Amino acid sequence: MKEGDLRERIKRAQERDGRVVKAVEELKKAGVKTLRDEEWEIDNGVVLKEGRIYVPEGKLRGEVIRLYHDTPVGGYRGR
Repeated sequence: MKEGDLRERIKRAQERDGRVVKAVEELKKAGVKTLRDEEWEIDNGVVLKEGRIYVPEGKLRGEVIRLYHDTPVGGYRGR
C-alpha cells in the first residue's frame, strides 16, 4: 500500500468519525490550527490527536496497526 493512498483512506475515515468532525468544526470556527492545548490539530488536511495521525476505530485502524506494528522493523514480527 502506498503511503499517499493510506493518507487518503485515513482522511476519508476521519471525515466519517463524529469526534473528528466535531474537532475540525471547532478548529475552523475558532480560526486556529490547534485546539485544546494541541490535543487536536490539522496538518496538511489530516487530523492529528496529540501529535499523531488519528485513525478512527475500525477496519482501517487494524490495517495500519498490522502494517506498522507487525514488521521486523517494529520488532514484533506478527506476535
